[in-house]
Amino acid sequence: MNAIIVDDEEYSRQSLFFLINGYCPDVKVRGIARSVAEARSLLKSEQIDVVFLDIAMPVEDGFSLLPDLQRNITSVIFTTAYNQYAIKAIRASAVDYLLKPIDIQELQDSIGKAADWKSRTSDNDLLAASHETVFSSLNENLNEIKKIKKLNLPHSNGFHVLNISNILYIKADSNYSIFHIDKGEKIVVSKHLKEYESILEDCEFCRIHKSTMINLSHLQSYSNKNGLVVKMSDGTEHSVSRRRSPGFMDTVKDMFKK
Repeated sequence: MNAIIVDDEEYSRQSLFFLINGYCPDVKVRGIARSVAEARSLLKSEQIDVVFLDIAMPVEDGFSLLPDLQRNITSVIFTTAYNQYAIKAIRASAVDYLLKPIDIQELQDSIGKAADWKSRTSDNDLLAASHETVFSSLNENLNEIKKIKKLNLPHSNGFHVLNISNILYIKADSNYSIFHIDKGEKIVVSKHLKEYESILEDCEFCRIHKSTMINLSHLQSYSNKNGLVVKMSDGTEHSVSRRRSPGFMDTVKDMFKK
């Protein structure tokens, strides 16, 4: 794959360049940009498959390049030194990212995902559609500063795009997460529930059991008559573990206050 690196810090640019050259033989770095403007020029002169993109840069931040990447059907791997709100938006949109200082194994894993996506989506129209799904969800999530609004769930040929409000609850099943949607549908994703817990923790979702996370906006009732049990809007009931009961009650009280 052909790649470019976009970062305003010289040390970060050079260290990532040497990591890719030394440990990622299937990637050829075709250019290094110090700004979004320089990156645009590189995208015009080269056919680029993946961009390693810093977020915090002067004049224009990394997100300003997203429309150009969408037009060029180019994958993006964000490289950043902070893991605040933007990271949640990125993860919810199923976009890959690397925290600085960059770990070699994580770098190789990210490149492997980009290569796998490109090889599985060989049809150019499907590839363009997948990129449009990713970038439109990411833009929508970034525009809402406090809450994630959409969640991209990857499958073998693309993504399921869910509005957060349509998720009733998520169940863990070994290394998989099963999303239960308000129309009775189920979507199985090969990721741990813990990953989605960290993405949705500020979106009125609450982990009530090691195997269950619920959307509190679909909570219908709860009772502690025979152990704490919640009832959801679809009529299903779920136990709240003893360890998580205090946190659940505090979260519900805070939600009612709001």
